[in-house]
Amino acid sequence: MFLALIEERSEQNLANHSMHNHEVAHGHTHHHHTANQKALLISFLIIFGFMIVEAIGGYLSGSLTLMSDAGHMLSDAVSLGLSFTAMVIGSKISVNNRKTFGYKRFEILAALFNGILLLLISIWIIIEAITRIAQPVTIASGEMMMIAFIGLLVNIIVAKILMQGEKDDNLNVRSAFLHVLGDLLGSVGAVTASALIMFFGWGLADPIASMIVSVIILKSGWSVTRDSINVLMEAKPDNLDLDEIRSRITALEGVNGIHDLHIWTITSGFFSLSCHLTVEEGINHDDMLRQVEQVLDGYHLEHSTIQIESVNFQSCHSDCAHQRHG
Repeated sequence: MFLALIEERSEQNLANHSMHNHEVAHGHTHHHHTANQKALLISFLIIFGFMIVEAIGGYLSGSLTLMSDAGHMLSDAVSLGLSFTAMVIGSKISVNNRKTFGYKRFEILAALFNGILLLLISIWIIIEAITRIAQPVTIASGEMMMIAFIGLLVNIIVAKILMQGEKDDNLNVRSAFLHVLGDLLGSVGAVTASALIMFFGWGLADPIASMIVSVIILKSGWSVTRDSINVLMEAKPDNLDLDEIRSRITALEGVNGIHDLHIWTITSGFFSLSCHLTVEEGINHDDMLRQVEQVLDGYHLEHSTIQIESVNFQSCHSDCAHQRHG
């Protein structure tokens, strides 16, 4: 009786500890999500305001670099606005019977849109720059330098704000950060080009600088677009090793094999796993499930579904028929 009470108390303490860890983790996640939303909103307001200033300045000075940077800032404003909206929708709208994961993927759709927008703007800048090289125009270098320098400061401030968010863990924030980083490089290019025009009269510096910046933006746009498509195609997260996970699970005593193993990303930082586990006869399924979950704890999986089957189970109705059990 005494031993039973001790065992019951130990299990209760373990349950309370697990619940505490879950609440702490949830609290950290909520804090990061709120910080990301705040960073995106402040960045949107700053970028949108200066975009109008830069567009007017680029038009009046005749600078393609400023105009292209204003165009990129417009895409930034759209990007940041969409990213903020996506995070709000993804966190506020709950799961329902139709959308069992809620609207978490909305963030990825926004990131995909941002990436494609970067690609299109980069191509437009390159085409316009080639036209300017063939038909040079007069540029007011003084006004161009002043606006470009202010733009550089604005982009540094916004980039610093976004760096305080979880840009390494959140694809949506990272896509917005890359937009702003492209803008920052555009401002550097505009300052450099205006100096070359002002002191050396080299008018070609403007279209050449805009082309260099557009190539950098093109690379960033492709990176975000590719990562977004990988998430939508439910590809394996880059930071998880499928073979390692398979090996660690099959090494557990009583495990005969694992099949139908899938790992994918619901949204940034939200990884899911499902698999079918074949075990020897007489194995306690609850104990086995507990051991497998302990293995998976180190991989930061938010959601896992594990179907345990005995070696004699022959009625699997998933895609097992198309895969070799092992």
